[in-house]
Order: sequence, then C-alpha cells, then structure tokens
Amino acid sequence: MNPTRQHWNDVWSKKAHAEVSWYQADPRSSLSSIDRFGMTDADDVIDVGCGASHLADRLVERGVRRLHLLDVSSVALDAVRSRLVAIKSATVVEYLVTDVLDLAPAPSVSLWHDRAVLHFIRDSDARSRYAAIATAAVRPGGHLVIGGFAPDGPLRCSDLDVERADEADLSRLFEGSFDLESSRRESHETPWGAAQSFQWCVFKRCGLDS
Repeated sequence: MNPTRQHWNDVWSKKAHAEVSWYQADPRSSLSSIDRFGMTDADDVIDVGCGASHLADRLVERGVRRLHLLDVSSVALDAVRSRLVAIKSATVVEYLVTDVLDLAPAPSVSLWHDRAVLHFIRDSDARSRYAAIATAAVRPGGHLVIGGFAPDGPLRCSDLDVERADEADLSRLFEGSFDLESSRRESHETPWGAAQSFQWCVFKRCGLDS
C-alpha cells in the first residue's frame, strides 16, 4: 500500500473522529469562508482531504449539485459515507480515494475547499503541482478556499512535518490563476484544549484571458 495512504488509514483507524486535532463538531470556519461568496444548488464542489469532516453534511443539506469528496484514506471516506446516506438530498456525491497530487483528470468545479491538506505538501515542486491541479479544476469565476497552519502554527501534525504559510505565501503560490478576495487568521482549539493558529484565504479564479 502507498505509504501516505497507509499512514492516514492508520490515523483514522486508531482514533475516533472527535479525538483528532482538526476535529470540529461544526465546520464554521469553512462555512464562514464559503458564505462570503454564497452557494447555490448549481454549484459543484470538491472538498480536498475531507476526512470525516461534517462540512460534507452541511454542503449536502444546502443542496449543492455535485460534491466530490477526496481523501487518501478509504477509512475516512467510509466514515463520512455512512453519515451521508441518511441525508435526503438531490446532491450527487462522488468519493475519490486518492492523493490530491494524483487527481487526474481533475473534476470541473465552482469551489475547491481544502482545510489542512496543502500544509502537508512541503516540496516546492509538489506545491506547484497542487496549484496547477486546482487551477485546472476551478472554473473561471469560481473560488478556492484554503485553510492551513499559519507561520505561528504547529510545526508538525499527526507525526508529519508541515509547511506553514501566510497570506503572501499562498498568494504567490496561486498568482496568475487566482486573485485573493479575503484572508483571516483563526485560532483553532483542539479537542484537548490546545490552540492552533490557522491562515484562511479565499481566492477567485481569474478568467482565461486574464
């Protein structure tokens, strides 16, 4: 098995969802970013590294047209799938068990959401590939929402080193394809009461002739 997949399957197998550091009973951080530009039932969304997040439930309840849930861990996707089957909705849900860097072809979406995946990608070439994949996926006028550890955030998570970034770092990564619309810092509280500094950015996809 792919070492990355094995690592995250182990994480999700050994810990309950409410015990992992990134757990949120209410995904208000993500939703507050998404609500800045609004969502409709005509939107197609991909949640990159969705894990077992309750954001999927909220997006299905909002009636988005199609929801792509991507995670390298099949264990995590099975957990979220078991919840979503109980929600009556016209939303089409697609489960993608893959590393985001292996996403090919990327689905066409109006929203790309990533809470705490990009910060695990530390190699500069790999981060550029991530940006290229997001650019290919998000339609002109669509949005990219990124949340990850800020420069004063943790150095490691789940026994892995992370790449911390601020607004300027993320803007440089996506420049030429996305324009920054808003950014904010947030302190996330883990289930055991520790504070983690997050950087959130909302970008808008440039037109193809920009």
